[in-house]
Amino acid sequence: MGRRLSRPVVAAIDAAEILGIRAGARSAHRFIGVWPIVVDGRVFARSWTLTKGGWYRTFLDDPLGVLQVGDREVKVRAARVKSERLRDRIEDAYGEKYDTKASQKYVKGFRTARRRETTTEFVPR
Repeated sequence: MGRRLSRPVVAAIDAAEILGIRAGARSAHRFIGVWPIVVDGRVFARSWTLTKGGWYRTFLDDPLGVLQVGDREVKVRAARVKSERLRDRIEDAYGEKYDTKASQKYVKGFRTARRRETTTEFVPR
């Protein structure tokens, strides 16, 4: 995937606890909040739920969407992450970024096989 989001956009996402995403160019999906992770200047997220109509399943059918970064909307394409090594690094990044006691349930839950499978990278379109 040669293209990457701009450094200022990535820095804003990295600093944010929550990132707004709208999945699918053809759907009526609304912006919802996800926990973003940045690894090597690349932006990722994992889905907590795998419900039909949720952001992850919508991106599987229609990989085009939008990220809400501050007051900007950034058009993106979602790509599944298959590298186990990269998934491991993303898990470590979740543990470092979301280190409060209240967050630990979710950080641990993101390590389950079914949630690892939802690891998604957002690239510009």
